[in-house]
Amino acid sequence: MDLKNYSTTISKLWTGRIDDPDDIDSFRMHQIVRLIDLTRLSSIVIEPSKLNICFIGFNCDEGVARNLGRKGARDGAEYIRRELANLPVTFGNDVIIFDAGDISCVDGNMEEAQVHLKIAVKVILDKNLFPIVLGGGHELAFGHYNGIIDHLAIKAKDALSLGIINFDAHFDLRPYKNGGSSGTMFAQIADSCVEQLRPFSYMCLGIQASSNTISLFKKADALGVRYILGKDFVEPNFESISKSIDDFIYRHDHIYFTLCSDVINASFAPGVSAIQPFGMNAEVVLAFIKQIFKSKRVVSFDVAEVSPRFDQDNRTAKLIAIIIFAIINTLNENKRAK
Repeated sequence: MDLKNYSTTISKLWTGRIDDPDDIDSFRMHQIVRLIDLTRLSSIVIEPSKLNICFIGFNCDEGVARNLGRKGARDGAEYIRRELANLPVTFGNDVIIFDAGDISCVDGNMEEAQVHLKIAVKVILDKNLFPIVLGGGHELAFGHYNGIIDHLAIKAKDALSLGIINFDAHFDLRPYKNGGSSGTMFAQIADSCVEQLRPFSYMCLGIQASSNTISLFKKADALGVRYILGKDFVEPNFESISKSIDDFIYRHDHIYFTLCSDVINASFAPGVSAIQPFGMNAEVVLAFIKQIFKSKRVVSFDVAEVSPRFDQDNRTAKLIAIIIFAIINTLNENKRAK
């Protein structure tokens, strides 16, 4: 396997408080994470009876720069790891967590980084691990999606039944005649679906009217995108929103879930590429994320555009770490309920 611009994780990112070196009920995440090398996976033993999670970082925000956004998300994976390190292990021995390192963008070659993220995601899925991609700019979605498709393509039917759910303030359906960016990935995916005779099935939650042009709304409608505005995520609408999400999920055998941290209100998430003063309440976002994962149809997940350069007290990285913590626990509950 030829993985370019790939590096394994530095162990010092997974350090922290130790209350007890032997009692698993006292463990924190840094005490259980196993560092692995994707180029040497043959030696890794997977325990099918357990939930096997695998982190892969995407150290790139070239797409954000091309999109005229605030650079800094290339450092997001490092800071998310640091915040995850001290969270408690609440799932005993039921979960194994691997960290496979990072794909980096070199000399602004975002397209190359996306290709190698695709390869890494496929390798992780082929090994029966659940990928969690830590971004990085949201341009990671193009590489991540293609890695899932390459994995599912072993069974053609599976590749035809993949839906995308994106929590995001933006559609990311912009034209890309001058090259891709962090605002074009789902337009690129839509075009690749046409070329490969696959349906394009995309749901976007948390859209901000002030962050998308009329043209983008028209394009979303033309592509059959299902979307819910951020302002509509209020309690009287929760039941109907929940039904709409379930209706979308259960039309597919597999769901790729992606979270752009700029969907969340700036008071919760100040360290993002494009802050949202009227973004969504973090608790509301988490409640619907749990619903999505309880469906048992999510095959892979990523989080994008945590930008430590603009964060305050690591508030955004902490928030995303807690969301990932909740997702791991939900996946474990699903596994135990089988």
